[in-house]
Amino acid sequence: MSAEAPNPLPDDRPIAHADSRTRRTALRFVLLIGVLSFFADFTYEGSRSILGPFLALLGASGTVVGVVTGFGELLGYGLRLVSGRLADATRQYWPITIFGYVVQMAAVPALALVDSWPAAAVLIILERVGKAIRNPPRDVMLSHAGKQVGGYGWAFGLHEALDQFGAMFGPLAVAVVLARRGDYHLAFATLLIPALINLGFVLLARLLYPRPQDLETTPPVIETTGLPQTYWIYLAGAALVAAGFADYPIIAYHFALAGVASGQDIAIFYAVAMAVSGTGSVLFGRLFDRFGFSVLIGLTLLSALFAPLVFLGGFWVALLGAAIWGLGMGVHESIIPAAVAPMVPAQRRASAFGLFTAGYGVFWFLGSAAIGILYDLSLPAVIAFCVIAELAAVPIFVWVGRRHRAEARS
Repeated sequence: MSAEAPNPLPDDRPIAHADSRTRRTALRFVLLIGVLSFFADFTYEGSRSILGPFLALLGASGTVVGVVTGFGELLGYGLRLVSGRLADATRQYWPITIFGYVVQMAAVPALALVDSWPAAAVLIILERVGKAIRNPPRDVMLSHAGKQVGGYGWAFGLHEALDQFGAMFGPLAVAVVLARRGDYHLAFATLLIPALINLGFVLLARLLYPRPQDLETTPPVIETTGLPQTYWIYLAGAALVAAGFADYPIIAYHFALAGVASGQDIAIFYAVAMAVSGTGSVLFGRLFDRFGFSVLIGLTLLSALFAPLVFLGGFWVALLGAAIWGLGMGVHESIIPAAVAPMVPAQRRASAFGLFTAGYGVFWFLGSAAIGILYDLSLPAVIAFCVIAELAAVPIFVWVGRRHRAEARS
């Protein structure tokens, strides 16, 4: 009997070891993508923090600044649909991602070489195009590691935390250069350093993890039909959130016009917002994996408070509003896309991410335009628009959460 008795321990050990090894590999991949994103955000957020005054220095009007940055954002989101479909069709995730990073990282320091606003406008738009190209395939690769590290929310949240801390340090570094030398061209040239570091980490990630899709040992079942109904309804809710979420330039414009804060303080407000965004991404991404859509619903309600605080408050209330705005930004960049991953089959994630972020970006652009128009007419109308749009998404998220739980149980 003893010779024939089952001995599960030796057979189980290799499986446990393999699972543990896969988990560690996936975590290292997420961290590596987070580090390269830190330097990417350091580079392009550093430049974006001074684009307005730089364009003004080159003789651009306010209308030019608005059109250039707005069109850049529209392309930066809209082209993700094309990039996502291309990634799904070719499965060439790394080549598309690398090309996008090269375009984006080359465009930023190249601003140091221009002396006219049309040339600067081309590079500003090109930077957004580079981001549009690389985001969907990168997010798909990140999603393959999500399940192995404990959940999609944790993976996207950890990545977003490193991403947003880069967005905090980049503008601060640029501010130091301007404070000491007062030279915008030198500030852009300085950003060549983090840009090159980013590209180095991109190539290292490609070398160490040539097939991140292999990290997902149990991918969802392949489906040949279109994207599920839950996905489309969820996109409608996310579009409402995007429409009611004011861009920081309009918030900063209000701070300056109303005398709420000085130019230096406005930059510090933005750094605080990015710090809150990065920290919140990790915490709430983890909570999302554990509690699901209830976390997203609560954070949507909380982030709706940013509008009355930033547009009606004095210095300290406005600072609190900027922090809540940053928290909302972290939710947008981590939890909202993390919820998409389990809704669609792995083979269609790039298209799903691309379509989702394209729709999200279009409504963000339309909402920002509406907020700008309303700002010239009535400040209470701006606040009402932002709050109503954010709150209108809540019942949609409630429905999606219930549907998602029902599908998971079945």
